Amino acid sequence: MADMDRKVDVIERTTVFQGYYRVDAYRLRHSLHQGGMGAEIRREVLERGHAVLVVPYDPVRDEVVLIEQFRIGPFARGDQPWCLEVVAGGIEEGEELEDVVRREAMEEASIELDNITHALDCFTSPGAVSEHISIYCARTDAATAGGVHGLAEEGEDIKVVVMPFADVMAALDDGRINAAPAIVALQWLALHREQIRRQWLD
Repeated sequence: MADMDRKVDVIERTTVFQGYYRVDAYRLRHSLHQGGMGAEIRREVLERGHAVLVVPYDPVRDEVVLIEQFRIGPFARGDQPWCLEVVAGGIEEGEELEDVVRREAMEEASIELDNITHALDCFTSPGAVSEHISIYCARTDAATAGGVHGLAEEGEDIKVVVMPFADVMAALDDGRINAAPAIVALQWLALHREQIRRQWLD
C-alpha cells in the first residue's frame, strides 16, 4: 500500500489524565496492509512533550561525559533507579534545538559545547508515547567536567560521570547503561567515532 493511500480516522480524542504528564485516549480506525479500513480501536498515549539529547564527547581524551540521576521508571519496576544517561532536556515552544542542547549541557553538567552535530531522530516508545527525540553529538573538554548539578526547583540531583570511550562500550555491553535513548545515542557515537575524531581533530 502506498503511503498516500494510508489514512487514520480519529473518531474521538479525550484527555483522561492531566498531571506531571498528560494521557490522551483515542478511538480510531486506520488503513490495513491488505487494504480497507480496520475495526475501531482504542489507544491511550502519554503526551510528555519532545526532547533533545546530546552526547558530549572529548576527541582528544577519547572520553564521554555522562550523567547519573534518579529515575522513577526503574524504581517503580523494583530495579536500581540511578541511571547512567546522556544530557537531555525538553523543548519549549519556539526554541531552537541547538539552544536547548547548549542550555541542558550547562544545567546538567556545567560544560560548554561546540561542533554540535545532529545524529538522528527517533521515537522513544511509539506504541504508547508521543515523545520524539532529536539526538546530537558535540565536542567538549572532558577535563572541565565533574560535580553535581541540576535545577533545585525541578528536584534535579545530577552527578557528572566522565568515562573513557572503551569503558562506555563496556557499560553498554554489561547493561550498566540501560536507558534506551542513551543506548541509541552512544551506539551512534560508536558507529561514527572515527569519522568524528578525524573531523574534530583536524
